[in-house]
Amino acid sequence: MSETVETRLAAMGITLPTPPVPAANYVPFVQTGNLVYVSGQVPMGPDGLDHVGKLGADYSVEQGMAAARLCAVNLLAQMKVATGDLEKVTRCVKLNGFVNCTPDFGDQPKVINGASNLIAEALGDKGKHARAAVGSSSLPFGVAVEVEGIFEVA
Repeated sequence: MSETVETRLAAMGITLPTPPVPAANYVPFVQTGNLVYVSGQVPMGPDGLDHVGKLGADYSVEQGMAAARLCAVNLLAQMKVATGDLEKVTRCVKLNGFVNCTPDFGDQPKVINGASNLIAEALGDKGKHARAAVGSSSLPFGVAVEVEGIFEVA
């Protein structure tokens, strides 16, 4: 019997949270055909919003990677709600990562590796994806990172 996504997550010490309701006029995900578009996820932890600050001023690359990793956990939590079973995910197609940073900060790709690494570890070969990692002068609620994703499902 092959290892499941949930088994891999458990081995990493990750329990998927119940996703929060949207903070504005949008839905958390939209499925069209076999693609699920997941709205941007911020680093929401068990005690609420986490990782508020700016890379290059308040946060190191490593702290930004932790924020991006938490965003990826929340992406997978949304996908579990969207599909009912993460085994229905056949591919992570693309991640778009946004980094709240100072104008001179240039390590956005390293920061978003926190999300990419988690998705690849959780989904295995199905987690290899295209990606964008961009800097932003601000993000909602002042968070350090936001990540959105596109997933293919069976």
